[in-house]
Amino acid sequence: MVDGTTIQLPSRESAIALSGDREENLKVLARQTGATLVLRGQELLISGTANQVDLCGRLVRSLEDFWKHGKSITSVDILTARHALDTQRTDELQDLQRDVLARTRRGEEIRAKTFRQRQYIQAVRTHDLTFCIGPAGTGKTFLAAVLAVQSLLANQYERLILTRPAVEAGEKLGFLPGDLQQKVNPFLRPLYDALHEMIEPEKIANLMERGVIEVAPLAYMRGRTLNNAFVIVDEAQNTTPAQMKMVLTRLGFRSRMVVTGDITQTDLPPNQVSGLAVAQKILQHVEGIAFCHLSQADVVRHALVQKIVAAYEQYEQ
Repeated sequence: MVDGTTIQLPSRESAIALSGDREENLKVLARQTGATLVLRGQELLISGTANQVDLCGRLVRSLEDFWKHGKSITSVDILTARHALDTQRTDELQDLQRDVLARTRRGEEIRAKTFRQRQYIQAVRTHDLTFCIGPAGTGKTFLAAVLAVQSLLANQYERLILTRPAVEAGEKLGFLPGDLQQKVNPFLRPLYDALHEMIEPEKIANLMERGVIEVAPLAYMRGRTLNNAFVIVDEAQNTTPAQMKMVLTRLGFRSRMVVTGDITQTDLPPNQVSGLAVAQKILQHVEGIAFCHLSQADVVRHALVQKIVAAYEQYEQ
């Protein structure tokens, strides 16, 4: 027996927000619930079995905070809402949806999109040293950079230091044109990208000139003590155990460090163990250090990235 219900959306903007680009959100909702969804103007028609219609209706209403205000909805938002319904965490879902971390230069909201991302943010706020391990696209570096910029602009720290090992992903640095700084700049590009979301480009240049923001290869950290600084160590899976120990012991007074990486994507030589993997074994039970693990379910890039990560995980297992 086919059941059906209609949800009246308050505006054209809310209908666009709910349906998504090329009605991609409606397809995700259909896959998640088994229901059939048809959008006619501002009316959403849901049909299917009684259980399918009920689940789909609850799922759509759990996203009301977004579509009611015309805010864009992603497939990750839908999957997180479904997870919240399955695990009776709807109150927590509302907190997640309403907790705006920051706004970009263009006024777009930045917030955790999954429960694990929110746990990661809370860990960074409450620990002087946080490790975040997870696949590409889970927001490891971006969220850390957002928190770091916020702290810097609030004068909680004097400096923001972003660093990563300059390890080639199958290509040789020596063949790149230019001096050392020009050679390593491509490796640091993802860190610059995160900064540009939050700060005007000319202001970044000024802060870097004054040494308030420093973006440098990991080798430049040797022999330093990083006091009153927010430090982000990116692509940490490409550190050797010695490099990892070196950078962790740079942590000075009134400083905070976030170490991010994906243990499944190391660019080290085949016989070289990852410093991130070793650090996890040695430090995971040390009080005061937080370890956060993100998975393919936390991927917030293009929907295909989640499928790519899952396919590779399945192949490697």
